[in-house]
Amino acid sequence: MIHVFKTSVRLKKEVMQLAPYLNELLRQARWNFDLEDCDRILRIETPRETTETVIKLLQNKGFDCEELPD
Repeated sequence: MIHVFKTSVRLKKEVMQLAPYLNELLRQARWNFDLEDCDRILRIETPRETTETVIKLLQNKGFDCEELPD
């Protein structure tokens, strides 16, 4: 299952700050940011549902995050 999120993460430094939290939350998943995309995409490949948890995590860290439709 692949989830794609629009975020307000802009800098590689911000990705590095989020990485420990995402790694802990998404232990059996692969994730990456595309900061070059206008929507600053977070793409997650995971076998389980993580949408609400990921959105809450990013919002708690001060970032906007919403899942994009398929």
